[in-house]
Amino acid sequence: MTSIAPSVSSAPPVLAEVVRSGFTEGHHRGSLVLLAADGSVEYALGDPAAPVFPRSSNKPMQAAAILRAGLDLSGERLALAAASHSGEDFHLDLVRTMLAEHGLTPDDLRTPPDLPLDTVEAEAYLAAGRVREPLTMNCSGKHAAMLAVCVRNGWDTVTYLDPAHPLQVLVAQVVAEAAGEPVAAVGTDGCGAPLMAVGLVGLARAFRSFVLAEPGSAERRVADAMRAHPEYVAGTRRPDTWLMREVPGTLSKMGAEAVQAVALPDGRALAFKIDDGSVRALGPVLARSLELLGVDAPVVSRIGRAPLLGGAAEVGAVRAAF
Repeated sequence: MTSIAPSVSSAPPVLAEVVRSGFTEGHHRGSLVLLAADGSVEYALGDPAAPVFPRSSNKPMQAAAILRAGLDLSGERLALAAASHSGEDFHLDLVRTMLAEHGLTPDDLRTPPDLPLDTVEAEAYLAAGRVREPLTMNCSGKHAAMLAVCVRNGWDTVTYLDPAHPLQVLVAQVVAEAAGEPVAAVGTDGCGAPLMAVGLVGLARAFRSFVLAEPGSAERRVADAMRAHPEYVAGTRRPDTWLMREVPGTLSKMGAEAVQAVALPDGRALAFKIDDGSVRALGPVLARSLELLGVDAPVVSRIGRAPLLGGAAEVGAVRAAF
């Protein structure tokens, strides 16, 4: 009989566990970092220096690049430029307006046709007999702003998603500057825009730099707009909105594949990535991270609730394991 040598596990630590009827039936692994107010690493799990694709958590940096390129955005428009919006009517109406202001239409977006990100909105959208559209894709606000700055500067709008396009070159520079480290890789995000990889420490550092930036700077303008209009960054039923509304001065942005970055107004910050991309683990991990940073607010418990159902009854939960 052939024996099999035991493998040496290098699996990331468990950040969340799935507990049903008192039995742990699964785990969500990943990496996480918490920064103290002075920017030093206060707590870490896994390998927070390893590069990840922050996905939509890069949007504040993309919006700052749009401002640096010369587009004068503020208020709801700037918040929507940094958004993964839910596809609510007020989101879609403003995207249409931003496009029309620069002689553009939804056909110029080059985002993949999609349903609203929010499930309530998606069900209503389908019930009304509507089909997937580029406008409804959650990144359409960012793309509208990118197209607008291209029109302003006379840059090509057909190739605006090419990594070599002047706008995307500037985005990469802003990401690297904010993170304090080189971009480790460039990929393509779900919306078709270039995507820059940095470590979780760099991502947390970037968010920290935005809340501490000088008033009037591109970075601070983005942070201020997002914090003043969080419903345009996410939607009326989303944790980013709840957190920015209920903990004043907080900057929060999730990304696909279970990425999250948050900065508090005094410079404390966090970033994490759930390896399997499970969004159900995001709330419990975020809530526990906020608790470790000393955030004491009712919204933390609200964000952290991730119940499991057996029939119509609550029989367990996804819960943080650190």
